[in-house]
Amino acid sequence: METLDCRGQQCPQPVVQTRKLMLAQPASVLKVLVDEDVSRDNVTRLAKSLGYTSSVNQVEATFEISLTPGVAPEKAIVGAAKPGPTVIFIASDEMGRGDSKLGQILMKNFIFTLIESDTSPDAIYFVNNGVKLTVGSSDVIEPLVELANRGVDIASCGLCLEFFNVKETLAVGRVSNMLELINALEGAGNIIRL
Repeated sequence: METLDCRGQQCPQPVVQTRKLMLAQPASVLKVLVDEDVSRDNVTRLAKSLGYTSSVNQVEATFEISLTPGVAPEKAIVGAAKPGPTVIFIASDEMGRGDSKLGQILMKNFIFTLIESDTSPDAIYFVNNGVKLTVGSSDVIEPLVELANRGVDIASCGLCLEFFNVKETLAVGRVSNMLELINALEGAGNIIRL
């Protein structure tokens, strides 16, 4: 039995690391060690979605999660997808409304977790404060470069880059404009707005 020690790791790392191990060793029984209720719940929910059975044993401050492979449930078909590319529209360097620091942490986690997804979007458009994620001082340049290397079109609003005086520090992707953004959104099959 392979043991994955995720104690001390912040969300979403325990579930990301568990998923990687499950995909790498699909027929193996696994044990995952976590030290937070949220991580325990996220890992067991992931296991269920992939057809694993799970059992949890708490030893002091550690949750030992045993995962046994089974048969993955069939995914429900909601309806026919609209043809066209998937576009992510990011208008801020924060996710959600409320605490600014938390919003920045959530956006960073979203982008880092996006590279772990089974599918990548076709394009990511950054506008307003969102362009700050694509410039040299950003914490998410590495995953954005990886997405670009996979063929994801990373595009930042030129007017926004100029407004914040960061156009010269663009570190990933290319400069875009409003007409191109409008055309991309109109032609998209799926738009994810953050």
